[in-house]
Amino acid sequence: MNPAFIHLRVHSDYSLLEGAIHLKDMVKWAKAKNMPAIGLADHANLFGSLEFSLAAADSGIQPILGCTLMLQPAQPDTRAGVRPKPDQLLAYAQNETGWKNLLALVSKSYLAPAGGTAPLLSMDDVAAHSEGLLILTGGIYGAVGKALLAGRDAYAEEQLLTLSRLFPGRLYMELMRHGLPEEKQTEARFIKLAYAHNIPLVATNDVYFIEEDMYEAHDAFLCIADGAYVSEDKRRRLTPEHRLKPIEEMQALFADIPEALAKSVSFAQRCAFVAE
Repeated sequence: MNPAFIHLRVHSDYSLLEGAIHLKDMVKWAKAKNMPAIGLADHANLFGSLEFSLAAADSGIQPILGCTLMLQPAQPDTRAGVRPKPDQLLAYAQNETGWKNLLALVSKSYLAPAGGTAPLLSMDDVAAHSEGLLILTGGIYGAVGKALLAGRDAYAEEQLLTLSRLFPGRLYMELMRHGLPEEKQTEARFIKLAYAHNIPLVATNDVYFIEEDMYEAHDAFLCIADGAYVSEDKRRRLTPEHRLKPIEEMQALFADIPEALAKSVSFAQRCAFVAE
């Protein structure tokens, strides 16, 4: 089977108070949609990795084991009384060494967190455990994207070059299209930076639920998690696009950048570790 796209950024219900996908349902979906591999990238934990690996292996699906790491913000938030959100960096185990480094990073984020606030890591932490990991830049949620959104293009380039030095040949520029204005604001500059520094582009979808009809229930779930009301304007929101999209839908969405679709497949092919 030679698929045109592989999901790499799926958040299960182990992304506590955020994801709403049971791991077995995730694997079942991949098999039903003829997707031979699928990537787990829960927020700041690897709780579901073993369960996911076993379920995937039983179904003939290749598990891609990753984690959304939370890093100390590369740039401060100057708004009074506002704590800046962590920078996201997505790391995947390419081999056993990468898996051990991923375990070490997640453990450190809780046992000895950067700045004393779990589950944060510093860039020095990541540098000390970089071997065997494939990396996605995090889109608008990573240091590069956040710098672009702040109008600091030169600083965004510095952040990208730092990651490129830490992960030579193992860094990918992440592109996402959920219809968010921040994505539209940064995409052209992501592509320009990637081409300028020979960083491959990869298409992802930031997945929190399976079907579109789960959106409203998931939205209410986020309100419960945050102590907010559905009617509130200023609260955390996702979109109906944050779902598990079939290959054909992702092909249509990124028809103008086929290389980003192809790189999701080659990325998956580089990951060869299964938790047992």
